[in-house]
Amino acid sequence: MNLIRSDSFKDDFKKLPVHLKRRTEKVLRLLAGNIRHPSLRIKKMGGNEHICEVRVSQGYRLTLQWNPGSYLLRHVGKHDILRRP
Repeated sequence: MNLIRSDSFKDDFKKLPVHLKRRTEKVLRLLAGNIRHPSLRIKKMGGNEHICEVRVSQGYRLTLQWNPGSYLLRHVGKHDILRRP
């Protein structure tokens, strides 16, 4: 699956500590290969059926928008990013 990084995702990613950048890259590889991988713990977010959250670590998440043929990566950061998916 094609992953498209939004400008906001790129900005958020730059602010992450190095170990979380590595962890996020691993999650992105899993997403590209198999969105149903159990470690991703992907869930649809309330209010919009096309936006999902994916677990990066215990306290960090990324959000993506489900588009035909691709996923738009929206944000990555602490769990509170879920307030602005």
